[in-house]
Amino acid sequence: MPLVKLDATPSTNDYLKEMAASQDVENFTVVTAENQTKGRGQMGATWVSEKGKNLIMSMLIKDSLADISKIYNLNIAVALAVIAALEKHDIPELSIKWPNDIMAGNKKIGGILIENSIKSDGRIVSVAGIGLNVNQQDFSQLPKASSLFVVTNRLYDKEDLLEKITQNIINNVHFLTEHADVLWEAYLSKLFKMGVPMAFEDANENRFMGIIKGVNPDGKLELLLENESVKIFGIKEIQMLY
Repeated sequence: MPLVKLDATPSTNDYLKEMAASQDVENFTVVTAENQTKGRGQMGATWVSEKGKNLIMSMLIKDSLADISKIYNLNIAVALAVIAALEKHDIPELSIKWPNDIMAGNKKIGGILIENSIKSDGRIVSVAGIGLNVNQQDFSQLPKASSLFVVTNRLYDKEDLLEKITQNIINNVHFLTEHADVLWEAYLSKLFKMGVPMAFEDANENRFMGIIKGVNPDGKLELLLENESVKIFGIKEIQMLY
């Protein structure tokens, strides 16, 4: 697995996309950085990381998805790869907050951003970016965030986590070909607040109660509402109040 280590870059996702646009980059190539100056989350949200304390990585994944309608499968494969790596270190109360936040209890310890492009020949090329809070201690400006260190009071080897996560992603991507249903089942079993009555807020700031029933094949959230109807929400159409 080719590995490019950077001291600093605006975005590991952008760096890897530019690499892939200018040269033939081997599948599963990984770019890491000690500092990311313009990290992004879902829908352009800013992701901030303390220099040298956290795992910042992006992986090129190509020729793994034959159908654009199955693109959310890759999100599931990557999220589960991170969860499995953290379970090896006995991180407590791990879950995946839809669509792809990694949680320990009620605190966010990581996030995933997958960007996809469709080539002229129909091939789907993806860049999976992962930000994992590892040894950072100060979250005074981010009350809903935490890190592996804060959760367990232990320091972690970022290189070890990198190796575990990358190998898990490769394994899951290969597994997707014939066993996507197994990964979906595992993803839903790890879904944050699944089946629990929760308060939500929609894009118009209307608040309501709902129960997460699942995620549909397009990656949209399925909510059971108080009137017993099921409504489907896309990313940024809804916010969980927890």
